Amino acid sequence: MRTTKPTNLTKPILITTSFLLFFLFLFLLRSSSLPTKPTLNCPTITNTNNPILPQLTCTKLPQPTAETLVHYVTSNITPQQTFKEIGVSLRVLNKKSPCNFLVFGLGHDSPMWAALNHGGRTVFLEEDKSWISQIQSKFQNLETYHVVYDTKVATASDLMDIGQRDDCKVVEDPRVSKCELSLKGNLPDEVYDVEWDLIMVDAPTGYHDEAPGRMKAIYTAGLMGRNRADGETDVFVHDVDRTVEDKFSKAFLCDGYMTEQEGRLRHFTIPSHRTRLGRSFCPL
Repeated sequence: MRTTKPTNLTKPILITTSFLLFFLFLFLLRSSSLPTKPTLNCPTITNTNNPILPQLTCTKLPQPTAETLVHYVTSNITPQQTFKEIGVSLRVLNKKSPCNFLVFGLGHDSPMWAALNHGGRTVFLEEDKSWISQIQSKFQNLETYHVVYDTKVATASDLMDIGQRDDCKVVEDPRVSKCELSLKGNLPDEVYDVEWDLIMVDAPTGYHDEAPGRMKAIYTAGLMGRNRADGETDVFVHDVDRTVEDKFSKAFLCDGYMTEQEGRLRHFTIPSHRTRLGRSFCPL
């Protein structure tokens, strides 16, 4: 999410610009196909040469979306996910947005995720208070909460062993879970109370032994998806080329729920376990 590890910041701006222009096209296309109340006093344009074509009306681009486009077009910093990796989440957002989207991490790509979920609720969870202040000074509309993690990458093996215990296979509200992998009191209540349609795990920091790692974030994302009243939750885990993200996503989001992998991004579709009692934690 943010630049906390060595990255190549010399990527061509053309890639990001092309992606955002593509999003703008999709946004305008979707806006024109949905019935909405007029927001501007502007004339309706009729194609007299071809009356079969739909009438065109002017639509004002939302200010946060406009600011996001300007930010990326004028910035030398590009999101850490690749064009193809972002495309995986974009396809799901195109189907589900506006929706509830929870993102573990706050970074250079956060304005993009909020813009892609225009009209929905996008919440970011970040471990670094100073980084929150830095990003929110530029993008005041981002809903962000500070989270304190009590783990380290160095203890990941021990946490994996804990995760195999029976109390970690019980599907319930993360706040009351007896599993040590659950983020119980770390998150604000409004995060627990919402049924999230999409969850992106791209934080906390996890590229060195003393970093908190994403063990609990991955487990809790899966528990939230299973504990929803009905439907399913799309969970995305980034940096699966690393040991923790690879092993924990397969163990607690489950190989059987994996929908797609593109580069370092893995996509899982987690069904509600409350609609079918007796469903095993992972598909048999």
